[in-house]
Amino acid sequence: MFRLLTIEFHKLKYNKASKVLSIIYFGLLTSIALIAAIKFEFGDFKLHLADAGIFNFPYIWHFNTYIAAILKFFLLLVIVSMMSNEYSYKTLKQNLIDGLSKKEFILSKFYTVIAFAAISTVFVFIVSLVLGLIYSDYNELAIITSDLEYLLAFFIKLVGFFSFGLFLGILVKRSAFAVGAMFVWLIAESMFKGYLYWQFKDIENTGDRVDSIMQFLPLEAMTNLIKEPFSRLGAVRSAANTMGETFTKSYSVEFTTILVVSVWTFIFIYLSYALLKKRDL
Repeated sequence: MFRLLTIEFHKLKYNKASKVLSIIYFGLLTSIALIAAIKFEFGDFKLHLADAGIFNFPYIWHFNTYIAAILKFFLLLVIVSMMSNEYSYKTLKQNLIDGLSKKEFILSKFYTVIAFAAISTVFVFIVSLVLGLIYSDYNELAIITSDLEYLLAFFIKLVGFFSFGLFLGILVKRSAFAVGAMFVWLIAESMFKGYLYWQFKDIENTGDRVDSIMQFLPLEAMTNLIKEPFSRLGAVRSAANTMGETFTKSYSVEFTTILVVSVWTFIFIYLSYALLKKRDL
């Protein structure tokens, strides 16, 4: 495992584009801290986001992992370019000539995916912990350590998403086309979701029926791992209650969703290997 990881990071070390994208990604993760400085003032109305409770434990684990997951596209570019460069610079063929099997080659890429996801998760954990210790109104150990499952969901979400990107990189061999294919798939899922709403429009609990089908699609399942956290804020709930609205939404990390994303991750890696094994290099 470490030998394969060493090979991949050696390649990335000399790839300027990958280094720049990685620096931008982790820089943006760090910039989550800048949210604490945002203040809104409209006449007598003043809102300081840090005082609104977004950095309170345990809510911060949910909020920060949700925001950080939006930035995953920067690392996706690293993953797909990492694969496309293998074809462009013919390092894939050279690795196989040097004795690396196709299975080991795919494993080296998958280990790199896991490494990126793990480093990102640890990074978000550290940033969130520091922000929470500075701004949170609740610093009891039991409260700090609750809701840590969002970090697990974040890790699994990144592994699944990057594995999808890795498969597309192998399938189309060009990073730009791979990213484009990812967006096409996203649009296709959205169109299918719209079709289901139209198909079930006359059925009671249409949304639940649609969600029960959509939860098995890869990008939808990854989205469901960490649901939007904004309606969970006390200020938002208070405002909704004033207008007679109530939230019954579940924000928890579902085991079923973790299982679905894990199955898709296995499928993407297996298809990557099957495609590489079948393809004449």
